[in-house]
Amino acid sequence: MTNEESNSALKLFIVLSRAHKVIHECSNQFFQENGLNPTEFAVLELLYHKGKQPLQKIGNKILLASGSITYVVDKLEGRGYITRVSSPTDRRVTFAEITDEGNSFMDELFPRHEAQLVELMGALSEEEKDQVIELLKKLGLSIKNLSY
Repeated sequence: MTNEESNSALKLFIVLSRAHKVIHECSNQFFQENGLNPTEFAVLELLYHKGKQPLQKIGNKILLASGSITYVVDKLEGRGYITRVSSPTDRRVTFAEITDEGNSFMDELFPRHEAQLVELMGALSEEEKDQVIELLKKLGLSIKNLSY
C-alpha cells in the first residue's frame, strides 16, 4: 500500500462519514418533528410499500436487531398505525400490517420525506447520482468479499 492509497482511502472514509452524518441528522430531525424515531419510520415505510410482513423478518429488512422489533411494533400498534395478524397457515408466524390510519399518516408523511431527500441530494446532477450509486454498490460488494 502506498502513502497515496492510504491518504485517499482515509479521505474517502471521512467524506462518506460526514455526508452520511449530515443526511442522517436531517432525516432524523424530520422524523422527530413528525412524532417518530428512525426505526419506527423504517418499519412503517416497509409496511407501507411492501405490505404485511412477518415480524421475524422485519429486523433483517430494515437492518435492526430482532429484539428491538417487538418494542417498535408495540409502540406503532399503540398509536394505531399497525396491527398484528396471525398467520392462517402457521401458528408460529405473526405478521405486522399497516392500518388505514397508518396508511393515511404515511400518505401525508412519505411524499414530504421524499421531497426532503430530493432537496438534500440536489447538489448532484442525475448523472452524478447514478455514478455515486454505482460506485458505492461496487465498494459495498467488494468489501463483502474481503475477510477480516
